[in-house]
Amino acid sequence: MVSLLAARAVVFDYPGPLRALDGVDLELAACELVAVIGPNGSGKSTLLRCLSGLAEPGAGRVELHGRPIQGFRDRERARLLAMVPQFLPALPDVSVANFVLGGRYAHLSRWRGASARDRRFVALALEAADAAELAERLMSELSGGQRQRVLVARALAQEAEVLLVDEPTSSLDPEHQIRVFELIARTAAAERGAVVVTHELNLASQFATRIVLLDGGRVAARGTPREVLRREVLEPVYGERLHFGSVGTGEQERPIVVPWRG
Repeated sequence: MVSLLAARAVVFDYPGPLRALDGVDLELAACELVAVIGPNGSGKSTLLRCLSGLAEPGAGRVELHGRPIQGFRDRERARLLAMVPQFLPALPDVSVANFVLGGRYAHLSRWRGASARDRRFVALALEAADAAELAERLMSELSGGQRQRVLVARALAQEAEVLLVDEPTSSLDPEHQIRVFELIARTAAAERGAVVVTHELNLASQFATRIVLLDGGRVAARGTPREVLRREVLEPVYGERLHFGSVGTGEQERPIVVPWRG
């Protein structure tokens, strides 16, 4: 497997020290959607930050197209990799269209403004994320679910080969949860790749090519949804208050896992 992106024995410590990642390996190939699951505090978002180059491992390395990610200049890296955060620390007082246009910065000339092509990519990204009707709204006016769709649109406008997405369905209703995962899966299938951190095990079951299960900063399991979303794999990590089943038949059969009070 030729990797677009790879984490190799990545270790990351927060001050304290607190070990958030302890020797994590992950590989992403073209056309893959890899879902990263695990309990709160298992290291999922920290792994995404290391994969994006926003955090530098204390040991191990992250490679983008076989090169250390820290060796890329910002604009060069932005042409290859896009990050969709779980939330924005502050809301910019700009229109949605201009916010999404900001995702094009790696493609913009320093000596001119946005071109018609850039504007077209913004419009296409907003439409794909089911957010076209929000283009003229201010970011500060949006609901949490609307902001999430706009964040996805901004990443799509970036035209990157790799999408890193942190809990994209938070604040979304079920219909938009499905639409966002369908969009990420279609994007990954077009010779790109996506790593998605999620708590939605059943969406991971439907859309992920592979699943990586983290527990305590280590990889507890990895494989296809059928291999990972099993009682003997998940109960040691999540506990026993889960109900397991399946939907579909044959090649279309998918495992389902739901919280169950027991």
